[in-house]
Amino acid sequence: MSILKPGTNCMGIYEVEETGVLVDAEDYYRAFYHTALAARSYLLLAGWQFDSEVRLLRGREEHGSVGDTRFLQFLERLCQVNLQLHIYILAWDFSAVFSLEREWFQDIIFNWTTNKRMHFRFDSVHATGATHHQKFVIADGSIAYLGGMDICSSRWDDRRHLKENPDRADVDGTRYGSYHDIQTYHTGEVVGVLLALFRQRWRDSGGGELKLPPARALRQVLPPGAFPIPATRVAVCRTVARTPLTDQREIHEIRHLFVDAIMAAQRLIYLENQYFSSQVVFWSLVARMSMADRPPLQIIMLLPDRLPLTEELFLGLPQMRMIRSLQRVAEKTGHTLSVYSSAEMDHGTRKMTFIHSKLLLVDDRFVTIGSANATNRSMGLDTELNVAWEAGLCGRKEEMTAAVRCLRASLLAEHAGLLGSGEEWRFEEVENLSRNLECLADDRAARLCRYQPDTTFENSDLPDVLEPIQRVVDPEHPIGSEFIFESLTKSELGSFARGIFKLSQMIIGL
Repeated sequence: MSILKPGTNCMGIYEVEETGVLVDAEDYYRAFYHTALAARSYLLLAGWQFDSEVRLLRGREEHGSVGDTRFLQFLERLCQVNLQLHIYILAWDFSAVFSLEREWFQDIIFNWTTNKRMHFRFDSVHATGATHHQKFVIADGSIAYLGGMDICSSRWDDRRHLKENPDRADVDGTRYGSYHDIQTYHTGEVVGVLLALFRQRWRDSGGGELKLPPARALRQVLPPGAFPIPATRVAVCRTVARTPLTDQREIHEIRHLFVDAIMAAQRLIYLENQYFSSQVVFWSLVARMSMADRPPLQIIMLLPDRLPLTEELFLGLPQMRMIRSLQRVAEKTGHTLSVYSSAEMDHGTRKMTFIHSKLLLVDDRFVTIGSANATNRSMGLDTELNVAWEAGLCGRKEEMTAAVRCLRASLLAEHAGLLGSGEEWRFEEVENLSRNLECLADDRAARLCRYQPDTTFENSDLPDVLEPIQRVVDPEHPIGSEFIFESLTKSELGSFARGIFKLSQMIIGL
């Protein structure tokens, strides 16, 4: 039975000529660099965040390049040498909460100091309390990239995730930890579908109608580490909440996609995600494990087990509780649930690879990748964009299954620190996969380690008093400030106030 259902859990299923996966920013930034060099007419970029100083190439490639490889300087040079090129950048108009993490005065930096054919807009036209979280790029209507990656500071890494890497530094010299993410690439009919989405976003943001020339063929330059998917069709899936002052209706395709994929699983569910706090994903897993007439599952998750303080409080604590509940259900129902992180030991301290990818894979026959986290927000509130492939939709079931299995094995080998060792085959077989991963987690020399959340606040009353705030931080539906207090009971209002007070005390004491 097919998982993908156009009109329910996807916008539609569209023809592709080339399609596949790029793992980690080294390969994606490199692919974007070469695609942008080849573009003749236009580049369209939509993202949660952009930083002007990000170096697209590193090491020998950077030194051997012609001109500056910093993001904005690179785009500026493209406009100077190609008088026909227009560049349109659409960034989320972030809230004040993120102001310390963002490059200031971007509308001035990107618009007033650059070529007149560089067009930068902040987009704040979304549901109350939402973010624009979609991350996709289109070149000349011919090539598209889509996934979880933003072109911004402190995101570049290669698949080795070394403890120390001189190339893993921002332009000001700031070093940062290892970072894992996934992006996809596409040519063919689906690019036109994504182009229409960008046009709508640009128009709704107040930028007017985009006047773009017809699509023109581009030669795609893919890095050697790309994972081609032998598919002729790909699905496009969205989350969009109802938006005031537009005709935008609610779209919950990604939510339905996750539920349908989980419920269809026969042997294996593999999830990589930055967070795990979605009620609908949690209850779907509970429901699937509770079906006595269905075969037992191996459920494998890769999550970061350390988050920044505020995220730890509002997302990490619910995540820890949900995982423990799922483990109890798995034990009672005969399923296997294994949750891991990826890290290296450095003088007795775990140095974690931050998992930012958003991937759900089922039975090696289905995989979805995009911008959607396994959070309530991504399932109903934020503007999200995923793609999905399913074996059997294009008559190449065995080839597709083999490609998805190869991708999964490579990802697990990367997280275990065995990528390139010739041992990727150890992760291909589904049978006893969890048992093999558990053996690796017992090996202190391996990068794969069991999920070890921070339990500092677990035995305090902080989780209970923060619960009303968590519903505001990670809601599935729009919550305006005028509705926050109306949605809480009197007792919850007291908890909300106590939570704010305790949180302020804790922050002051840090």
